[in-house]
Amino acid sequence: MRIALFGPAPKTQNLPYIEVVLEKLIEESVQIGVCRPLKDAVQQMKEEEFAELEYVVYDNEEELDNFDPDFLISLGGDGTILDATVLIQSKDIPILGINMGRLGFLANVAKGNIESSLDALFTGRFQLDFRSLLQVRTSCGKLMKPNFALNEITLARKESTSMITVHTYLNGNYLNSYWADGLIVATPTGSTGYSLSCGGPIIMPNSDNFVLTPIAPHNLTMRPFVINDSNTLRMQVESRENEFLASLDSRIHSFNTDTELLIQKADFRIALVQTELQDFPSTMRNKLSWGRDYRN
Repeated sequence: MRIALFGPAPKTQNLPYIEVVLEKLIEESVQIGVCRPLKDAVQQMKEEEFAELEYVVYDNEEELDNFDPDFLISLGGDGTILDATVLIQSKDIPILGINMGRLGFLANVAKGNIESSLDALFTGRFQLDFRSLLQVRTSCGKLMKPNFALNEITLARKESTSMITVHTYLNGNYLNSYWADGLIVATPTGSTGYSLSCGGPIIMPNSDNFVLTPIAPHNLTMRPFVINDSNTLRMQVESRENEFLASLDSRIHSFNTDTELLIQKADFRIALVQTELQDFPSTMRNKLSWGRDYRN
């Protein structure tokens, strides 16, 4: 088995947990790939603790392809998994997310469950949770690479405190002109992110829906709107400025206001490893403290 490790340069307090991961991979005779930001920490562990550790370093998509991993282990928070999807794209490499960040809806393997989750992975006690993505095209021909988002695509104002108007069409039919600070188009995965902070609903991961959530709308009757993910959205921004911002997860692009964006479901999905220790209701309950009373 070949497993790629992916993540940012680790914080000191997270080094012991990376050691746990490496020890387990060595025990299972796994071929290990390490992304460049993790290399220094892994090399130090090799010199100090794991003399038998062998690994290859990858730095880009091509080198990851050459390593050809069976799985990718993300060592970080949800943002690290979003970065991993940019690297993986449509390569069908399942991701196991170990949470070394904060909340962690996607990276939902807790530090205390690393060994048991890896045991489940190696013994086949897991299932793949496939997540849909959004992709975007522009009328101006400007290419956004990559042009997809796992969480959300957001249209927002640029260099202005004034509202923008987002004229929105659903399959060619006029839907609404959103007067707001911006408009979020979120996947079920992204429904627990920025959209949730703006009053959007939580959507089960495999619901085949997207949600349009306005950001601070001027008209309070502009509520979040759930649509089937087979629909195509066309959007044009009207603003006092000549440009607006479009973000794909954490990647930001600037466009002239005469540019139309076409948003639809991407033609590939991302696979997340869900072990027997994980399920969506438990994740929601634990992360959002449902059913807990901290008042006393």
